[in-house]
Amino acid sequence: MEARQTTNQMIKITLPDGAVREYEAGTTGLDIANSISKSLAKACIAVRIDGELSDLTLPIEHDVSIALVKRENNEALEMIRHDAAHVMAEAVQTLFPDCQVTIGPAIDNGFYYDFALPKEAAPLSTEDFPAIEKQMRKIVERNSAFVREVWNRDDAIKYFKAKGENYKAELIEDLPEAEDIKIYRQGAKEQGENGWLDLCRGPHMPSTKHVGNAFKLMKVAGAYWRGDSNNAMLTRIYGAAWRDQKELDAHLTQLEEAEARDHRKLGAEMDLFHMQSEAQGSVFWHPKGYTIYNQLEAYVRRRLEDDGYSEVRTPQLMNSKFWKQSGHWQKYREDMFVVPDVVPNNNEDGPIYDEEPKEFLALKPMNCPAHVQIFNQGIKSYRDLPIRLSEFGCCHRNEAHGALHGMMRLRQFVQDDAHIFCREDQILEESVKFFKLVQAMYKDLGFEDYKITFETRPELRIGSDEMWDKAEVALENALKEMGFDYEVCEGDGAFYGPKVGFIIRDAIGREWGCGTLQLDFNLPERLDSNYIAEDGSKQRPVMLHRAALGALERFIGIMIESYAGKLPLWMQPVQCVVATITGDADAYAQQVCEDLKAQGIRAELDIRNEKINKKVREHSLAKVPALFVVGMREAEEQKVAIRRLGSQAQNVVDVKSAIDDLVNEAKAPY
Repeated sequence: MEARQTTNQMIKITLPDGAVREYEAGTTGLDIANSISKSLAKACIAVRIDGELSDLTLPIEHDVSIALVKRENNEALEMIRHDAAHVMAEAVQTLFPDCQVTIGPAIDNGFYYDFALPKEAAPLSTEDFPAIEKQMRKIVERNSAFVREVWNRDDAIKYFKAKGENYKAELIEDLPEAEDIKIYRQGAKEQGENGWLDLCRGPHMPSTKHVGNAFKLMKVAGAYWRGDSNNAMLTRIYGAAWRDQKELDAHLTQLEEAEARDHRKLGAEMDLFHMQSEAQGSVFWHPKGYTIYNQLEAYVRRRLEDDGYSEVRTPQLMNSKFWKQSGHWQKYREDMFVVPDVVPNNNEDGPIYDEEPKEFLALKPMNCPAHVQIFNQGIKSYRDLPIRLSEFGCCHRNEAHGALHGMMRLRQFVQDDAHIFCREDQILEESVKFFKLVQAMYKDLGFEDYKITFETRPELRIGSDEMWDKAEVALENALKEMGFDYEVCEGDGAFYGPKVGFIIRDAIGREWGCGTLQLDFNLPERLDSNYIAEDGSKQRPVMLHRAALGALERFIGIMIESYAGKLPLWMQPVQCVVATITGDADAYAQQVCEDLKAQGIRAELDIRNEKINKKVREHSLAKVPALFVVGMREAEEQKVAIRRLGSQAQNVVDVKSAIDDLVNEAKAPY
């Protein structure tokens, strides 16, 4: 354990309210909290020292600014989840002493820990959860302090190897030699207890009691050691953790709702699409699903045409030199599908190729370099700018198997992609124009709750600092011009330019990153784009990379889940089904269905010899929005009985009025 150093040297601590107080060097966040009030000290779980989250007991040796973190603060959630992972690891190792603990971080909504079990041991399963959770609660109630210790590297490796914790020893061996080996012990050694300890950078809350009881173990999964399929398969236990039971219950309810809305489940029920192992990460669109796709694409196309975009189509395969020039090859090569550019050998008995390939082609992971090639054809004048090129571009990215998730994470997808080539003096106008377009499109599609991020230069980037300064100022000025509230995300920009992100919230509060705008001075330079300025000189255009929805497949998946399958009528693949009660009404039903189709309604006829209740159930499961039920009475009176999805009510109306109302309701928003 690190010894606290006390000296007569005084340091200045700036508090959140701006007040500056003097304390003795070596004082801790807990000391400072106690000096303000005892109740504050009891409520605090951590301290931010010059913005960095730290243990309350960490000695402060120089002038700093601090902020004290309470358990009810939002930023406490990550620490609660981190500590819960340690508590779970101790609980599992207490119940299963032969298992090794490996890595266990906090994640969104919870935590996980990976465990290595002996080959002869029974695998961990959800049946073990009650016992593990019971043991976790004992550890929380025990109120063991999290004690930070710094160990000698060799001693730490020797200790963990002696315990049979070979994974921990390997982690330590791979740490930089200059890095301190930090150990956190649950249980105070000086109180006569060795406690349970783990390799960890920290920080941690003062003790296990601060984890609380608002946690729940969720599932068991397999995970390769360090994410490498060549390594051993470990057992991963996921858990959820929140500040109180109310938050946990709300999260569990949301998970239940999300499961019911899962686009894969609804896609099967509605016969929209399927996916299979022989084409991982790609969608097999069924006729009904492709109708939804086409309706969305047509809507986006109308919006873009009216906003001044020219649609293009570019090759799927391009020479790797374009990706090398743009910088994508160096950054995304492992995520690209690459094929050799050589003449194949026609001799069936010989090798596939006569020689080793000298050139490579790549399936495009994005459209940017291809759009630059179109811009570069012919001479462009300053009067021609801005030029807005849009494409429903099919892109391919070699995502890891474990990262694929239905239509939310694919290997093949289509983006509503576009690139705007403009002069520097047009950046503000074009950015604002795009922001207004995104606002209008999200409103049309039912997403008016979203947040905006401003993502600045990453550590690994191309271009000079002066260029980045100019780009960040220009893009942020556009955000300010719109009066947007936005969150600054330092270091999250693209490697070629800063980015604005639009993150929509769906009907159950989940967030999805969709629209983006990136301001790029670099690619026009690297791909040698220019235009003739007013003074006759050659100038580089500015390039705005933008997408309003992102991947169309993913956005459809988001819409299916947000609407629970009950998509807006204009998007529904089947907008109305005409169903008969009795076979005597078949002819009338056929005529009503034809009249609907003649008015542009996507209608189907159900004259099966089945009871009407069964027909209603089946079409409700398929999320058909309107059901026109007809029998002999409706046929004689030229009426229909309308049943709407989600309603038990049945409204009998004149058939012409029913069709007219449906036609008006089914109009696309633009």
